[in-house]
Amino acid sequence: MSAGTGRRPPVAGLVAVLLAVPGVVVAVAGLHPAPPVAAVVYGLAIVGAAFLLAWAAEAAQVDISAGLAVALLALIAVLPEYAVDFVFTARGGEAVAAYGPSCLAPGEETSNCSLALANMTGANRILVGVGWALVVLIAWRRMRARGEPPATASRVTVGRPDSVAIAFLAVASLYCLVLPFKRTLSLVDTAVLLSIFVVYSWRISRAPAGEPDLIGPAAWVGGLPRRPRRLTVVAMFVGAAAVILLTAEHFAESLVATGAEFGISEFLLVQWLAPLASEAPELLVAGLYAWRLHTTDALGALISSKVNQWTLLVGSLPIVFAVASGGWSGLPIEATQREELLLTAAQSLLAVTLLIGRTLSVRSALLLFGLFVAQFVLSAAVPSSWRGRELVVLSVVYLGLVVLTVVRDRRLVVPLLRDGFVTPYREMGADMRCTTTAGKLRLREKLVFVPPDR
Repeated sequence: MSAGTGRRPPVAGLVAVLLAVPGVVVAVAGLHPAPPVAAVVYGLAIVGAAFLLAWAAEAAQVDISAGLAVALLALIAVLPEYAVDFVFTARGGEAVAAYGPSCLAPGEETSNCSLALANMTGANRILVGVGWALVVLIAWRRMRARGEPPATASRVTVGRPDSVAIAFLAVASLYCLVLPFKRTLSLVDTAVLLSIFVVYSWRISRAPAGEPDLIGPAAWVGGLPRRPRRLTVVAMFVGAAAVILLTAEHFAESLVATGAEFGISEFLLVQWLAPLASEAPELLVAGLYAWRLHTTDALGALISSKVNQWTLLVGSLPIVFAVASGGWSGLPIEATQREELLLTAAQSLLAVTLLIGRTLSVRSALLLFGLFVAQFVLSAAVPSSWRGRELVVLSVVYLGLVVLTVVRDRRLVVPLLRDGFVTPYREMGADMRCTTTAGKLRLREKLVFVPPDR
């Protein structure tokens, strides 16, 4: 574990707390600033809380198994995303209970059911299209800056233990591919997706403990004596969760109000701005780890986050909707959301297939990012009468690339799935050793750069 940064908490930790304070004060005092101001204040509070959650989850690696720690980190880091999505889902359920199955309350142009799915699909696509690509490209740039040859820096290889997350992500992605063809996201979907999450969590909990490599505030917390460390981690969890509970609903309200005030599509604000606010800390932390060439923690956590979002987040939405609506009907999937769900599932499948060989190259990272950007270019280029069709076309491109990649790497599919679902971690341990940039041999359980000539 990295050494702590001294007796005083790092400045970054204090900044995160200061970001959260104004939003808490405004919420507790019952103040009502202008919607744009409220969106910024509450959004910054969520960002600050998300940083605290991420650091606490990283520091918790000192006391729990490595595999479970990564899953916990990924789960905790996306809690702000869950909170915002649950707000829209609950409001959609309340609208159905009060006004009928349309999920649209009087005076609303876009239903909260649609906004809930928009927030979820936007978060998923940002995580892969920006997050995964960001880690690989930053690490590639750093490797080149250190004088590594192009053949060494242009490919990232993950260890055999990472096959677990990849295999479960493949199962979740295949199942989610059927969602665009359904009328509702039902409790049956909840049962399936939560079952995948539970089995995944049990599987990774079998991973052997390892020495965490912490930096910044997480290293400071992790370097405390046992009892103060655990109390600090719990305090960070509880405090950040309280901030999120106090501000998530206000943040959602202010986004919708800001869209109405400035004539901006609330759908676009909820789909892209809200996920950027809630996932910015995770992306920034991943980028920082990639810059330091700690790609193990960077991409490993992002892959696990993707599993969590596709299973626990999506599977929880029907539960929240059922409780809010007072019935057993599923969360309605409106026509405008079918293309979004299809595109999100197709992107997820391509991301998984690019990792069949347990490698993610710079070319693959650029492909993921380029296709992510393409959706905005196409949306701006097509006439309004064609709106939505460009997403279907892009989904077909994704799925076509999936088929080509699977055919190309077909011999690697069965070994990957065997490692993911069956092979004990102890048998995959031989693949956990690598050469670091300092030239030392260390045990690594997740993403590492492996020069092909070694």
